[in-house]
Amino acid sequence: MTDLEKHVNQPGRAKLVKKVREKINELGITYIYYQFISVTGRVVGKGIPADHWERTAEKGFQLVYGATANLFLDRHNNYIGYGPEAMELVGIPDPETFVQLPWDKRVGRVFVTCFRNREERKNPGGHLTSDCRGNLRIFMDEFKKKHGLELRVGTEPEMMWLTKNEDGTPTGKGFSKPFCYHIDQFESLRPVFMKVIEYAKAMGLDMIQGDHEDAPGQLELNWTYDNVLRNADRLSTYRQICAQVAREHNLIACFMTKPFMGVSASGCHTNMSLWKGGKIKVNKLGNKTLPGVEEVFSYVEGGTNTFMPDTKDMQLPGKIGLQSIAGIMKHLPALTALGSSTVNSYRRLWDQGFWAPVYADWGYQNRTCGLRVSAPGRFEYRSVDSMHNPYLLGAALLKACDEGITKKMKPAAPESRNIYEAQKAGKDVKKLPLSLGEALDRLAEDDVIKSAMPDEMYKVFHWYKNDEWERFLGATTQWDLDTYLDCLP
Repeated sequence: MTDLEKHVNQPGRAKLVKKVREKINELGITYIYYQFISVTGRVVGKGIPADHWERTAEKGFQLVYGATANLFLDRHNNYIGYGPEAMELVGIPDPETFVQLPWDKRVGRVFVTCFRNREERKNPGGHLTSDCRGNLRIFMDEFKKKHGLELRVGTEPEMMWLTKNEDGTPTGKGFSKPFCYHIDQFESLRPVFMKVIEYAKAMGLDMIQGDHEDAPGQLELNWTYDNVLRNADRLSTYRQICAQVAREHNLIACFMTKPFMGVSASGCHTNMSLWKGGKIKVNKLGNKTLPGVEEVFSYVEGGTNTFMPDTKDMQLPGKIGLQSIAGIMKHLPALTALGSSTVNSYRRLWDQGFWAPVYADWGYQNRTCGLRVSAPGRFEYRSVDSMHNPYLLGAALLKACDEGITKKMKPAAPESRNIYEAQKAGKDVKKLPLSLGEALDRLAEDDVIKSAMPDEMYKVFHWYKNDEWERFLGATTQWDLDTYLDCLP
């Protein structure tokens, strides 16, 4: 059987397909978005009437391979990744991700896994390696089979709510004032964040806390952590929700890392831990009918957190945690290309006065390091921002942890001092890459992190991002004009 056939015929899937039909009928859904994730984290796909659910669940739909690269042209006017001569992928829906859109209850949404065309001469129906979401599922399953461990992740998705002119263009201003944790500024955005929370809850995100951050219009809303794949799906869903709420409130939901100078950028700290065991809990939403299949509203909880301290020193993770830290520390330069994946990302890393994670060191609760143990049993990867693709980063973190555990690696001693003071005292600390170009070079040299982007995935990523870097280098910006326009005679 091909990968596609195995996916369609996996145990329990036929029952899930029937459950989705029951939900379609129960909720009155007439249209479904079938969506996957491009190389940059963008949501792409097709819409199909719900009448065709069973046929699409079995046969899938077709879309050009280049959709995995946003179907964009490079600066030489070539399609990135795949040309017009390439075949079409087959998108097979994953019924466990089916949920109703709360802003238009006639419409449902389901994620898909992408496969090579059935008629390809080479590996027909094989897994499409430029499908970052499909890759993450494969690596997550392989990691669990090898180590008996599951990576659980919680993200801190900062973003900004910007105002816009009557013609829809940005005014260059955030909606609120840049006062961190001020309830007054949080309150000014209450109609916005309450609608986000309403939609998020209806789409399976168990919202737990939120605050106003320290840039204009900057909010952070958090949900309960879960396995790395479901959390990535929820982050993608959260971005879609914010875009919809922005349309309703005549605002711009800005995930650009640093739209303003002189204030903090938008990060997306990724908190992680490795667990054995656990059980699935369904958030029933009280006595309400679930607006989707139970799996969307499920979270894994309990089990044994292997990152918890196994000595009397509560600031040091257990053995597996330390090995994982060592693996991640070794690959920090290459990981930066995935966590800080745009030219604009490095505005954040250069602006060191705003807690930018630019140093390749780690410590307990030490925010001057690129990595920190944020609490017993939890490790925070800080060099990641609001523009990153969580599927690519999740896969790469799994690969780094795998090497650390497999080779029983040990990290250097944790740093408890302010890293800037430690440097003054003579400590030699390496900086992370400070440009997209440098980060891409470090990634090209790192076979472990590249293995998280197998075959066509790395080709597409490097092509897309290298083209982005070259476009930037060849662009005349406002800074150029302000600096050089009248510098002579």
